[in-house]
Amino acid sequence: MATLVKQHRTTKVSRKNQVTLPVAALREAGVAPGDVLRVEVVSDGVFRLVRERDPWWELFEQAKGSDLGITTREELEELRDEWNR
Repeated sequence: MATLVKQHRTTKVSRKNQVTLPVAALREAGVAPGDVLRVEVVSDGVFRLVRERDPWWELFEQAKGSDLGITTREELEELRDEWNR
């Protein structure tokens, strides 16, 4: 699998083992706030972040336009929270 790196961007690991991802990189990858990322270790010092697809969101996308009475992701999350009670 070839990886195309369009632009080098850097970040620093904090004392709490946290990193901040550059906004431009997130936009380019189509990653948005609230997305869940799986961390894969590729090799020594190399990680891959892969967006996990939410099966509930996938169902919502398929049903969009039908008469479910929900129109936004936030409304879907509220509905899901009700189901989890």
